[in-house]
Amino acid sequence: MSDRFKTSDGCDIAYTLHNKAGAAAPRVALVHSLALDRSIWDDVAEALAKDAQVLTFDCRGHGLSGQPLMTYTPQLFARDLAELMDHVQWPSAIVAGCSMGGMVAQAFAIDYPQRTTGLALIDTTAWYGVDAPKVWRERGATGKEKGMAALIKFQTERWFGDDFRATQTATIERLTKVFLANNVDCYVKTCEMLGDGDLRAGLAGIKVPTAIAVGEEDYATPVAMAEALHKAIAGSTLTVLPGGRHITPTEKPQDIAARIREVISKNKST
Repeated sequence: MSDRFKTSDGCDIAYTLHNKAGAAAPRVALVHSLALDRSIWDDVAEALAKDAQVLTFDCRGHGLSGQPLMTYTPQLFARDLAELMDHVQWPSAIVAGCSMGGMVAQAFAIDYPQRTTGLALIDTTAWYGVDAPKVWRERGATGKEKGMAALIKFQTERWFGDDFRATQTATIERLTKVFLANNVDCYVKTCEMLGDGDLRAGLAGIKVPTAIAVGEEDYATPVAMAEALHKAIAGSTLTVLPGGRHITPTEKPQDIAARIREVISKNKST
């Protein structure tokens, strides 16, 4: 079921609720990466939907959701998710996020600990580093000044390994269309959010089962960033996916679904 709802500050959020498994099944919310949309999770959602309720949505400024020009923060995007969960009557959920979505998932766990039953942090980081504000603003400026098309080669090579790009051309074309359809001003605002984001101070307070996964070849959020998350979140697991790059929910959906299933299993055993 796909629908829309309006946040407390009036932003439309487009979402899909996969609920074949019934209301008693575990609940999993999936948060997408920068300048893409909920479709990066399609294969993961299909794999999980047999025995879990799965919620995907387009973050504000992305996809079919509203595009307000304002300061974006991981905490704001986390609030949107909390209000979406209210709308679909989910008191709590496992939250999984890829890249930007991973920062949102961390912010959600920090701000809404009672509503977070587990985490899957995929190809992501809590902090991009001291030069991040400058680097991310330059990325946004390229999109603004040269157009989003100027970033396509850079992005697709970051997203996926060489073999995937060579063989999965329909997927590349589909996600390229999503990327090119972005409102460039919202893209700039989201780049600023990622450059300024620093969630490190809250990581020690995360106590729920947490699976961390990263593509072996990810050079957007390298393995070292995943290792830093793993060190900071007590009891977390870390999986490095051979040959994976930055959007492993699309590139290696069965591996990502397996990591989320591990978190579901730990929930059942606690």
